[in-house]
Amino acid sequence: MRTDDRVVWFPELGRADVGVVGGKNASLGELIRNLAAAGVRVPGGFATTAEAYREYLAVGGLRERVAEQIDRLHRGAGLASVGRAVRRAFAEIDLPPDVARAIVHAYRRLGNDLGRADPDVAVRSSATAEDLPEASFAGQQESFLNVTGEQALLAACRRCYASLFTDRAIDYRERLGYDHLKVALSIGVQRMVRSDLAGAGVMFSIDTESGFPHSVLINAAWGLGDTVVGGLVDPDEYLVFKPLLGRPGVRPVLSRTRGRKQRKTVYADGAGGAATRTVETDEEERRGLVLDEDEILTLARWATDIERHYGVAMDIEWAKDGADGGLFVVQARPETVQARREAALLHSYRLRAGGERLVTGLAIGDAIATGQVRVLHSAAEIDRFSPGAVLVTEITDPDWEPIMKRAAAIVTDHGGRTSHAAIVSRELGVPAIVGTGRATTALADGRPITVSCAEGDQGFVYAGTLDFEERDLDLTDVPRTDTKVMLNLANPAAAFRWWRLPADGVGLARIEFIVNNHVKIHPMALLRLNAVDAEDRRRILDLTLGYDDKPEYFVERLAHGVARIAASRWPDPVIVRMSDFKTNEYARLIGGRGFEPREENPMLGWRGASRYYSDAYRDGFALECRAIRRVRDEIGLTNVVVMIPFCRTVEEADQVLKVMSENGLARGQNELRVFVMAEIPSNVILADSFAERFDGFSIGSNDLTQLTLGVDRDSAALAHLFDERNPAVTRSIQQLIATAHAEHCKVGLCGQRPSDDPDFARILVRAGIDSISVTPDSFLTVKQNVAAAERDLPRL
Repeated sequence: MRTDDRVVWFPELGRADVGVVGGKNASLGELIRNLAAAGVRVPGGFATTAEAYREYLAVGGLRERVAEQIDRLHRGAGLASVGRAVRRAFAEIDLPPDVARAIVHAYRRLGNDLGRADPDVAVRSSATAEDLPEASFAGQQESFLNVTGEQALLAACRRCYASLFTDRAIDYRERLGYDHLKVALSIGVQRMVRSDLAGAGVMFSIDTESGFPHSVLINAAWGLGDTVVGGLVDPDEYLVFKPLLGRPGVRPVLSRTRGRKQRKTVYADGAGGAATRTVETDEEERRGLVLDEDEILTLARWATDIERHYGVAMDIEWAKDGADGGLFVVQARPETVQARREAALLHSYRLRAGGERLVTGLAIGDAIATGQVRVLHSAAEIDRFSPGAVLVTEITDPDWEPIMKRAAAIVTDHGGRTSHAAIVSRELGVPAIVGTGRATTALADGRPITVSCAEGDQGFVYAGTLDFEERDLDLTDVPRTDTKVMLNLANPAAAFRWWRLPADGVGLARIEFIVNNHVKIHPMALLRLNAVDAEDRRRILDLTLGYDDKPEYFVERLAHGVARIAASRWPDPVIVRMSDFKTNEYARLIGGRGFEPREENPMLGWRGASRYYSDAYRDGFALECRAIRRVRDEIGLTNVVVMIPFCRTVEEADQVLKVMSENGLARGQNELRVFVMAEIPSNVILADSFAERFDGFSIGSNDLTQLTLGVDRDSAALAHLFDERNPAVTRSIQQLIATAHAEHCKVGLCGQRPSDDPDFARILVRAGIDSISVTPDSFLTVKQNVAAAERDLPRL
């Protein structure tokens, strides 16, 4: 039974009470009533009702004054003038005595429950039309933290009521067509979680950029959570793979990225309304992670439980109490952007040419846009902003939304994927790059730029107006094929973009891309730091800040890169090729020069398998093995298949398998399969012997063509001779497939040729190839080519 028509305690509420207490407060009640048994913790408290708000509107003609101002807006009055007049009306009228008494009585009872008078509370607004599936209303009304004392609470409540008519809230409702007087406001009063002594943040039960449904994204910063929501900091970011949560013996954290976490919001001295202040963090806080792995997994399990209960992806705010170490959920609402996306269409953008990169940050969305820079430092500068310009600013808050909806793109200095700028830009469908650190100083006002969010997690601002293409891939009519069509994926940051493609797994994931772009340091330099010159040592120490164990930096970053690719296609196989840098490429890694010989022909030199058992690199290969073992055994992604490149002889294969086994990667152990690249004529000629040692072959058609015909594939002068359809090459492929199948081994091919040449696809299908692996943007073309080949040509 409800306590009062004006005040309701959270345990008495459920999701059916949105019309009574708004989406935010109804959701808190729903969580307390239904998920406490699952361990989800929500701070207790109460909510004022929509009836209490309407009672307030009836005092002193307040409703009529509001209606008069909205009418002025519709007759052309300025938004700022109307908003100011409405808020002034609220300020001039006290809360009705019965409403004030009900709030004070509930506050005293909360204090009794907590065992202290005048408890510190969070006072949050909850509009009765908010958090609906089609609109987030994110940040439209005010919330106040660390409110202490009865008078401070009543003052905060009045400010919450008035915030229903901030300029941004009025503009938002006008844009979505909500009737201002049909939207009521409830106020949630919760006991404060002392996250000022620990940390807080936001999490989504879905990947916010791609809509990949099997991950939980968590952002975290020190102090109260408003710094994360408001985009004041660049937070830590953690990614967890949901399907393996709760599986015994595995810990499916796909990545942990340290944010700069430049500042934090903490309690201010004294008591009263909104008694908080923002301070700079210290060096130890910036270097550290806010959450440990156990806490990350706990939050991810909660997000999954909440999503399962609601039946939709969720946007959740959480906090950690520094006094007792406990974690809490303080808000939960349905995710609104990916929920509206058309699942059958995959919208794709691609730059046709590169350019000079001016700044880099986190990509929000996957689009590309062009426009002139407009640097603004305050939302009050709206008159300086022209529709179609690129908004460049330090951070955004809800006051910026009238500008954001007019922008071609948005670029901010600060903020993470769950900041205000990120949430609203997704909702508006405007590409954004957040957390650049320096956009407002690096981008000159009026300069034409291209904003690209189509290259993975990282977003890039390019100089000038670059050419790009935009297309929709229709996934409703993809033909079925007996031949598996897989993907070539190298960039972990872009892997989730392609999860909707009905591919049969990943046929080639190159470790060297991850090492080159996400590790950047030669593994031997991390193992033998004292042998590295002073300048490279300085760069290594900068990159590995926070890692006492420098080789662990290599293992963790490589493992997280591989894990993200493997998760994107789970449970289908993901074939990960161990490193295949040439010596000149290894030498370009930080600290690499002292560990690599100079070779006249690196293409035919010390590469691939020959490095793995060599005394000069086997310790580096051991780090690669540790990373793969972590992905399979600790994170739990056993769909990872290891592939050995450029294995020249059968004896070399035996040596590599022995070294792998010594490093915990024994073929057959924990269902580990090991493939070999077929890119040297010896792999074809001795295919039966290689098949005794490996579980499958993957044809590297470029190297096989080069070494079969004796043609440098990079030579412009010999380009007319480089032909994968030359009979010497195609007969080698046919021979390999026949021999491998006789030995019960699978054979695939990874390369671009089947997408460019339908006839080559027919040759492969006729030969009985098991799989073809291509780049994601070629997938539909190859799938159609393969389907046509299977229809038209009988297999041999």
